[in-house]
Formats: sequence, structure tokens, C-alpha cells
Amino acid sequence: MPNMPKLTKKDKGSGKEKSASKSGAGKDTKDGAENPPNDKKKTEKPAAAAATAAESHPPPTQISRINPLPETLKLRTERRQSSSRFNISQNRELQKLPLLKDTSPTEREELFIQKINQGAVIFDFLKDPLSDLKYKEVKRAALNELVEYVTVNRGVISDGVYPVAVQMFATNTFRTLPPSSSLSNAEFDPEEDEPTLEAAWPHLQLVYEFFLRFLESQDFQANSAKKFIDQAFILQLLDLFDTEDPRERDFLKTILHRIYGKFLGLRAYIRKQINNIFYRFIFETEKHNGIAELLEILGSIINGFALPLKEEHKVFLLKVLLPLHKVRTLNIYHPQLAYCVVQFLEKDPTLTEPVISGLLKFWPKVHSPKEVMFLNELEEILDVLEPSEFQKVMVPLFRQLAKCVSSSHFQVAERALYYWNNDWIISLISENASTLVPLVFPALYQSKEHWNKTIHGLIYNALKLFMEMNQRLFDECTQMNKTRKQAEKEKLKNREEAWSKVFSRAKANSQYELFQNQGTEGLQLLSPEEGASCLASEEPTDIDMEKLKAEAKDVQRRTSKEKPLLRRKSELPHDSTTLKALENHKRPEAFLASSKESG
Repeated sequence: MPNMPKLTKKDKGSGKEKSASKSGAGKDTKDGAENPPNDKKKTEKPAAAAATAAESHPPPTQISRINPLPETLKLRTERRQSSSRFNISQNRELQKLPLLKDTSPTEREELFIQKINQGAVIFDFLKDPLSDLKYKEVKRAALNELVEYVTVNRGVISDGVYPVAVQMFATNTFRTLPPSSSLSNAEFDPEEDEPTLEAAWPHLQLVYEFFLRFLESQDFQANSAKKFIDQAFILQLLDLFDTEDPRERDFLKTILHRIYGKFLGLRAYIRKQINNIFYRFIFETEKHNGIAELLEILGSIINGFALPLKEEHKVFLLKVLLPLHKVRTLNIYHPQLAYCVVQFLEKDPTLTEPVISGLLKFWPKVHSPKEVMFLNELEEILDVLEPSEFQKVMVPLFRQLAKCVSSSHFQVAERALYYWNNDWIISLISENASTLVPLVFPALYQSKEHWNKTIHGLIYNALKLFMEMNQRLFDECTQMNKTRKQAEKEKLKNREEAWSKVFSRAKANSQYELFQNQGTEGLQLLSPEEGASCLASEEPTDIDMEKLKAEAKDVQRRTSKEKPLLRRKSELPHDSTTLKALENHKRPEAFLASSKESG
């Protein structure tokens, strides 16, 4: 396997190469279907308006999930995979052409096409990264000039440019991705394992940047380009989303979204093929690197769906988005998935009941971190829920919430109890207090003996809210709980009496002594009285509000002095060049603008 640290050393120079193209890459153009978020007019808007606009877009996918560690630690030598292998061009001796700005207008189009053709020459960055350095620099300079030329000038994209530009992009990017597993066949964890970065990124980045500016140019005509950007092109573009390099996925996300906005005839096909990727991910492989980016695109697309929603979109929600919750790697893409679900409910509140039922169906049983994610998403759903729709799902919903409150895992119980800090949820509970308070009250009563004292303060807060909400109902629930406890004690007493009779009859048996001496070595039988005393000692006492209040104040005082508890994953050394390359990556867009759909 090639030594990747040597290859990624080229990435150190990519920061300088990117800075050379920064003047052209930082300027966006407008088109009829969308407004790129980096446009000057958008940057001049007030901060408040920008913050409001950001809330209407899906959360961006994290580029780097790796936490850098001290440089004293040794780097891991095993690499999970090598970079992609490209078909190297035979003739790589490029001649430096004149600058476009120094050429006469009559010869400029021909020179423009020649430079694009130079960009289609593929060099070797993997086996021999130091080969053809002179010609690699010629290609890099040509791509830099193309990016600036398309961004700044108008009227430069003629009919002859479309096939050459699309072919150049396809030649550079479309390839077979290497396998994602290492020699030990270990599964790739994006939160712990460092991604394999493309060795050819110094050229790939400029190719992606040129094609993105090409799509966003005011001269771009979708009718002229649809002969070359077709369904086969889309399929190959979607295959690239499985790359491990997050920088490439970031560009692919923006390019696919721009194609979706400009080519109306490809919209249904793009959605269908994304669905197929999701189906394969859910029911077959459970391995794909680009699920978060695809969901981010769909979140922006869903935001532009016309009302009423088509049946196709409802099926997508129920058959694709909801089953995505059951995959074990949910933490990688959950923020984008939750955004998509909430967008659907904002569009059509009548979908609330099937969505909540689906979430409860896939609710994790033994995976506490995943349960916390479900609770986060459920609160986001409740924030946009209509009171009329809430009444349809409140009983099963709060039964599950009561189970979470009584969970022995303190993070699950804590996250569930935070619901009582949400004013909108409290208002929904108060409107249906007679139904919901009796469902949750026993769980709160049992959890007051929770092993984590932080939970005690949250329980006191919940009980206090219930008491202020309806004192009479609170007293009734307290009395009902005491009655239930009394019934349990009576049941336990009857059970003890029954076992006492069994014990006495067994003791009267002639073989009892023989059984005690020979058959039960190491086994100690308890009498009914001893068993009853053990059970009685575990019974919780009645609610002591003063005790809970004192514990809550004590917890607040201690947590303010101590650092919050953080869940730390295993600390592994990482490649400093990989971390630096991810930190230097410039996102092509701050966020995606929604593409409005008609009908």
C-alpha cells in the first residue's frame, strides 16, 4: 500500500494554490432559479436577516470530526485505503499558452477551449507524485485562470464550450472509488478514523471549482447543456458521494444541488436515484460516506416543495427517511435527517401521526446514545406540532417519555426531563393535563431515588410544574400512587403467605434434611420473613419535596464549580497533514439555497 503521508504532503502546497484562485473562487453569480449564498448582495444584509435565513436551511455536514492530539504521539502507519487510481494520459507534455486577457477577442474562444482541453490531461499523483512537476504546474495555472475567467467575464460560454467543459470534468472526476475497508477489515468510523484524502486534490479542487462557476454563470443555458448533463452523468456523479474525502463531498453536494435547480427534467430522476442509494444503505450495506451530504441536499429540496405535497414525497418520508433511523451509524447524519423530517411536518401537519408512530416503532431499546438522539429529534418535532395533531399522538408519546424518565442511564433520563424546560411542551401538557400527568407521574415518583443526583433537581422541577399547573390533579395522582403502592404491598403479602405455606410443607417433608445437607451446597434458602425484610428495605418512601429541593440546590452548587461531564471517545493519534488539509478547505457555499418546485 502506498505511503499516504508522503502523498498528502502535496496537500500542504494546495493551500497556496487555493489562495491563488481565491479571487476568482470567492465570487458567485446569480441565476433565475436560485440565489447563491455568497453573492455580494447577501453579504451586505444585516446580521439579523442572515441569521434568520440560516435557520431555514439544513445543518451543514461537518468536514472534520477528528480532534487533533499532541504531536508527540506517533502516527498510525496503517492506512485504511489508498487514494483513487486515475487513467494517466499518454501525452502529458503541456505547452504554456498565452493568458486569456492578453488575447484578442476573436481568438479568445479558441484559446478558452484549448485551456479546457489542457485541464483534461490526467497526471500521476499516486505512484510517482514528483513526476511531471512542470506540466502539473501548467495545468494548475490553466485551471486557475479558467475559474477566474468564467467568474468575472460575461458572454464567454458558447455552444462549443459545453461538450468540452463537461468532458473535462468527467475525465478528471469520474472514476472507480477504492474500497473503504482496511486489511484488518475494520469498519470505518468517521468520528475516530482519519479519512483518506485524494492525492490529486490540488487539481481536483480546481476542476470542481471551475465546473461549479460554470454552472452558476449567467451565460449558462440548461437547454444547451442537457445533451451532455444527462441521466448517465447524474449516475456517475452520485457514485462519487461515497468517497472518503469530505472536501470532495462538499463540492459534490453543491454541484448536484445546482444541477437540480437548473435542469427541471432531471429532478425526478435525481430524487429516484438518491432514494435507491438510501434503500441500499438501509437494507443491504449500512455503509456509505455521503448520506449526510445527500440528506443536506434533500433538506433544501424539501424546503421548496409545492403544496399540497405529492404522494411521491409522502412515500419518501415514510419509506425512506423514517427507516434511516434504525441504522446503527445514525449519529453521522442525524442532524440532517431530523431537519428533513421537521421540514415535512411544517409543510403538512397531517403527517404527524405516521411520523411519530414510525419513530416509536424504531425507538432504540439498548442503545442509550441513540435514544438521546431520538429525544432531541422528538423535541424538534414537538416545537412545530399543532395542538390538534398533538392530541392524536400524545398518549403513546408520553408513555415512551415516561420510560425514558425512569431510565437508569442518566443521559437519557436527563434529556427526557429537559422537556419540562420547553415552554411550548409545557403548554401542550397543561392543555391535556388530565390525560398526560397520570401517565408520567409514576415514572417521576420512581426516579426520585435515581443514583445520579443531577436527576433529582430536574425531577423536582417537573413535580413543581405539575403542582403549579393543577394542584388538585397533583394530589389525586399522589393519592393514586399511594393506593397503587398499597396494592403492591398487599400483593407482596399474599405472595409471602403463599410461599410461607410452601416452605412449611417442604420443611415437613421427610427428605428435607437430606436435601439441605447434600443437594444445596453453596445455596442458602431464605425464610419468608427474611425475604420479606429484603424486599421491604427496597421500597421507596413517599415524596419529600423539601428533600428534593435541597438536593436540587446542592447539585446546582456543585455543577457550577465542576466541569461538565463529557463523553470522551478513544484517543488515537492522527496524521497532522490530514488535519491541516481539512482545516484549510474552503467550503464552496456557506449554505444551500432552496430550489422551488412547481406542482
